[in-house]
Amino acid sequence: MIQGRLGKSGRGPRPVAVIAAATTPHGWHVAARAYIRGSRSLTPPGSMFLDWLERRVDPFAPFDESRMPPRSVIGFAWFYLRPIRVALALLFVIAIVAGTVEASLYLVMRWFIDLLGTADRATVLSDHAVGLGLVIGLIAVVRPLSIWAHEVLSNQLVVPQSTSQIRWRAHLYTLGHALSYFQGDFSGRLANRVVQVGPAVRELAVVFIDTLLYVAIYAITAVGLFGSISPWLAVPVLVWIAAYAALTTWFVPRARTRSHRTADTRSTLIGRIVDSYTNILTVKLFARDREERAAVRDAVEVHTDAYLHQFRLVTLTTSLLGILNSGLLIATGAACLVLWRDGGMTTGEASAGLALVLRLIAMSGWVMQTVRGVFENVGVVQESMQTMARPHALVDAPDAREIVVSGGEIRFENVGFHYGRGDATIIEDFSLTIRSGEKVGLVGVSGAGKSTLASLLLRLYDVESGRILVDGQDIATVTQTSLRQAIAMVSQDTSLLHRSIRDNIAYGRPDADEEAIARAARLAHAEAFIADLIDHKGRRGYDAQVGERGVKLSGGQRQRIAIARVMLKDAPILILDEATSALDSQVEAAIQESLDMLMAGKTVLAIAHRLSTIAALDRLVVIDRGRIIEQGTHAQLVARGGVYAGLWTRQSGGFLGDAAARLDSAVA
Repeated sequence: MIQGRLGKSGRGPRPVAVIAAATTPHGWHVAARAYIRGSRSLTPPGSMFLDWLERRVDPFAPFDESRMPPRSVIGFAWFYLRPIRVALALLFVIAIVAGTVEASLYLVMRWFIDLLGTADRATVLSDHAVGLGLVIGLIAVVRPLSIWAHEVLSNQLVVPQSTSQIRWRAHLYTLGHALSYFQGDFSGRLANRVVQVGPAVRELAVVFIDTLLYVAIYAITAVGLFGSISPWLAVPVLVWIAAYAALTTWFVPRARTRSHRTADTRSTLIGRIVDSYTNILTVKLFARDREERAAVRDAVEVHTDAYLHQFRLVTLTTSLLGILNSGLLIATGAACLVLWRDGGMTTGEASAGLALVLRLIAMSGWVMQTVRGVFENVGVVQESMQTMARPHALVDAPDAREIVVSGGEIRFENVGFHYGRGDATIIEDFSLTIRSGEKVGLVGVSGAGKSTLASLLLRLYDVESGRILVDGQDIATVTQTSLRQAIAMVSQDTSLLHRSIRDNIAYGRPDADEEAIARAARLAHAEAFIADLIDHKGRRGYDAQVGERGVKLSGGQRQRIAIARVMLKDAPILILDEATSALDSQVEAAIQESLDMLMAGKTVLAIAHRLSTIAALDRLVVIDRGRIIEQGTHAQLVARGGVYAGLWTRQSGGFLGDAAARLDSAVA
């Protein structure tokens, strides 16, 4: 279908190029953009200018992804608006032109009404041909052009691209945070703040240009017109401007505080809802529907209270503004009547003046609501700023280089680490060397520190003391990306991306072809169930979507997809953290041969409660509370009659009991 629309025309991207782009990192957005560009090439020539203009701002332009946004609202907003500063400057100039043209129409109305009252009806067209021609040109040409230019700049150059660019940059910076950052907050709330910060920051700039600038132009025009007729006529407008400014000054800080609270409670509400949806299986299994409803109801109630508190302020401010506007209209009308009676102003001047006042009154309510919206956006920006304007906890060293893994030797040298719980040390003075190509199993009860060691090796956390070396290279001095590319891991908590089976298997090697993907699935004994998969849109096999976190697959199926993904990645260092924990004995036995093939020639760190799955490894290391208490082969440790032998004897059904008391008694 793509070839039929684009390939034969020779103007759009070829299908092969689109498919190839989709297999690269960030490939899907590259492929989508290529397809969109190809579709644009089929548009009529009249829209070529719009197409050119829309490409002036690239949402995906390169930038420093590690630079933290400032912590002030203005600084934070300018950080994201700076790349489009030229577009905003153009929009500002056009807004001045458009606002001046609109305001000048009232001066034209004054001239036209006075003309009707004083000109000779028989010769009015010939006597005032030039003036009437200029008015027609202003209304028929200049005004539409200024409106068109404003809309084109706003809609084709600024609004969509800036929103997408801000979201993209906020997402990339957020993605650079350490694992602990994401573990400490609702994923729904984080996503909401990334998505909402784009429109909020954009509105701060665009609304200021479009709304406040227009009001300023109208106010200046009104004061200028009235001042040219009589200083007394300008007094009501000046008093109104001062009172309006005072009301706005009183309103804004209160609106900002209340809108910030409203935005915060809204994010909490979204986080609660997403948390319930993400863990829907747990909710159903424990029959906690009522409690989840109550939790969301509480969040809705808190958000509603914040919203009501905010709108009380709006009601009061709008009422005061109504009184102020009525006073302006009465005072201006009275002044016009007195001046007209005394011959101090013409009928056209009175008409234009009252029309300007009515326009100001109409705009004042709109502006007040807009200002409220602006500070609602300020609240959103402040909330997003609190979440995103944090330094990255884990960063590459300034001179970090890519790791070079030749053999895969791993050395833990006097490593110390805890998770920030005071003095509750998880790993303390831990030293262990895993030789190149050696297969080592970690044994210990839950909480002994096994998975923590794997996380430290992957540099998901930084060690607090000591160091970890891979082939003699301190992992703190190499790039995180290259380190993790050199390590493949199958974890006990297997989660898949809500994408196709193909995408999930190829996640570790995006350039893999269909044959390689199918081979990995076959080795992981996943080929049979993949062939039977069908999702809610009728996609089958490798094209079927797996649902959020792979919820549409069983635990064993998810584990086999994860194993296939690691087999395809084929990294020199392999971590197996309960890699077969979700498999039944029959499938585990079938897949063991493939795992042996996977481990061949690699340095392996395996973690398992089921000791039978790691008994054949080169060496077993028994740890407790982050320290080594025994190590050796399975036969050596059983013959020694120590802790491991006791654990082996105590196993029931091949599983290691998690009760720490058992290990304590064995140590004693």
